[in-house]
This record gives sequence, C-alpha cells and structure tokens, in this order.
Amino acid sequence: MGENMSKRLRLISADSDMEERAFPNPYPDWDQGGLGLSPEADSDYGKEPLDAEGKISPRFQTKVQSKIKDLLQQMEEGLKTADPHDFSTYTGWTGIALLYLQLHRVSQEAAHLQRALDYVKRAMRTLNGRKVTFLCGDAGPLAVCAVVHHKLNNTADSQDCLSRLLQLQRSVVGPDAEMPDELLYGRAGYLYALLYVNKEIGANAVDDNFVKKKKKKNSPKMRLIYVVFSSSLYILWLPGSKVHPDLLSELVRPSIDYVRHKRFRSGNFPSSLSNESDRLVHWCHGAPGVIHMLLMAHKVFKEEKYLKEAAESAEVIWQRGLLRKGYGICHGTAGNAYSFMSLYHVTQEKKYLYRAYKFAEWCLDYGTHGCRIPDRPYSLFEGMAGTIYFLSEVERPEASCFPAFEL
Repeated sequence: MGENMSKRLRLISADSDMEERAFPNPYPDWDQGGLGLSPEADSDYGKEPLDAEGKISPRFQTKVQSKIKDLLQQMEEGLKTADPHDFSTYTGWTGIALLYLQLHRVSQEAAHLQRALDYVKRAMRTLNGRKVTFLCGDAGPLAVCAVVHHKLNNTADSQDCLSRLLQLQRSVVGPDAEMPDELLYGRAGYLYALLYVNKEIGANAVDDNFVKKKKKKNSPKMRLIYVVFSSSLYILWLPGSKVHPDLLSELVRPSIDYVRHKRFRSGNFPSSLSNESDRLVHWCHGAPGVIHMLLMAHKVFKEEKYLKEAAESAEVIWQRGLLRKGYGICHGTAGNAYSFMSLYHVTQEKKYLYRAYKFAEWCLDYGTHGCRIPDRPYSLFEGMAGTIYFLSEVERPEASCFPAFEL
C-alpha cells in the first residue's frame, strides 16, 4: 500500500509540475478539426490555419504577416536598451542579423539585408576571442558577416571574414585545444559555422579536408554527453559534414541508441544523465531537441524505428509544448513548433503542419498568456526575434529550418 501511495504521489507531483511549466493545449487535434472544412459543413471554415487543400489559408497568412510587422517594431524599440557588448547569435546582435537575413530570404527586400549588415557590424566590433562556436562565440558573427557581405557582392569583405573564421581552427583542433564536442560551446558549434558558410556561399567556401579535420578530434568520450550531445550527433550528419560510414556505425549509431533508451514513457527525454524527472519539454532540454536527431537517424540508417519514436515523442510536445517560459525557440513554444515542421518535412503528413500552425497561432497572441519574460526578451534564442523567425517560416513550411541548428 505504501509503495502504491508513493507512486500516486509522484504522478500527482508530475501533473502539478506539468501545469506549472506548460499551458493546457486548448486546440483540437488534427482529426478533430483540421483539413477538409467547408463553408457548408462547418462554421469555423476560414478560421483554421489550413485550407481545404492543406495549404496555409489566406486569412491566417494575413494574420501572421501583420503580427511579424508588429513584433518587429516592438523588437527594434526594445533593442535600444539591449546589452551593447553581447555579440552572440544566441542572445546578441548576430542573432538579430540572422533574423534579418531570414526576412530577406523570404521577402527579397533589400532593406532587410542592409539591417542584417548593420547588426552584424555591431557584433563584429565586440568580438573577444573567448569562444569559437556559432551560437556563443566569434565563429557566429564571422560566418554571418561573411554571408551578408557575399550577398551584397562585397567579395573582399566576405573573404576577410572567412579567413578570420578559418584561423579559429587552432583553438579547435590544435595540440593544446581543450573544449567539449557539443553545439553551444564546443567543436560541433564551430563545425556548424563552417557548414553554414558552405551552404550560403558555396560548397567550396571551406575546403572538405578542412571540415573533416574538425571531426577528427571527436572521441568515444562523446558518449558520456547527453542531450546537448544529441545536437552534436545531429551536426555530424548535416549536408557537407562528410562523416565516414565507419564512424556512423561504430560510434554515432550506438550513441543514438543509448539516448533512445533513456526515453520516458511519455515520449519525452531527461535533461541530463542524472535527471530522472520528466519535466522539461524544450528544444534545449527534452523531446523537441532529440526529435531532430531521431529524424536524421531515420534518414541516414533507413530504419523505421527512429521515425516511429520521433512521432511518439511529438505527442508529448503537442500535449505539453505551449510553454509558460515564453514564445522563444530555445525554451519556448516557437522552438517546440519546429519539431512539427521537421516531422512534416519527413512524412508530408498534414497533421504535423497543422500542429505547427496551431503553435504559431498561439504565438500570434504574444504577451497575452502570462508567460515569463526572458532575461534577453528581444534576442533570437530567448526572445521575440526567435518567434518572428519562426512565424516567417509559416508561408513556406517546406523550406523551414531551425536557425543556427539545421541547414
């Protein structure tokens, strides 16, 4: 009796914690109200994000475009009091530059590209050489600056940034280099910067042999890293990373399976090896981040078990993904929505597109739910810029790409 009571108390505690961290999802799921509505059959026709053909409805598209303009104005005003020394992609000026690059990609408006240049120049003035990753170090501003100048046909400036980016290799693979292998602060973060440049500028911007050198430092000790490690595995598979098949089979695959076996019954994943509580449903901690790894495993190894588990993990995101922490992409609703976008890319199931759009619908009411205010409320990964970035993907979901993570 005592053991049963203890289990019940743990379940009650878990439910209470879930309510504290996420809002109850108020939306009907796909089979209750998505595709196929018609003016004759349903009074909600035209209010749903998808039309009868499974494409974004004109009404929803207009609402999203209007909200992007509104949030951009708020962001620009708020950035007047942002930390002038934060150059990072994660919470600083480079992240804002990356947002404007995305808006230029979507709209082709020259003004957005100019804004990207203005912000990345601000970041370049405060580089400090302490970290080398795309998200938190010098590699991010250098890579983004190289891309912006390339798009503006400033060839000399672009090459200068690229040269400085490649010089950072000494602290990554040098004989005295000591750093982890993960995305935020480690080698995977530097590798991402190289792959990003190759994608945006051209496949030969960074030589293949140079990219391969970045991976040779990886060792079996990587298996001790956990959820941040899932992002490291993901980066190793990105287009252009040139990972040898033997490495995939002997090191990467067993590590993926190890992460898989840590999954909770809910479909969520613990935030670290020592944490056995099913609490966090964030891109940075939990299923919304690990899903990307599982989908890439399915793509590389052609095994349905990885896709099946990704789909199962999507259920916990649908149930617990409207976060009280906010609307951002690192630990907010917009970041969780990218999980559905990625599943839609792989499966082409409209259910996932519908779910992503419902999370976007939640973001259209930005600031009205009583969410916590982030420490950097206008930044790319914690705040408003990330939400704008996600909303800009809604019109062309097939091209959506989690910033500074996917390619």
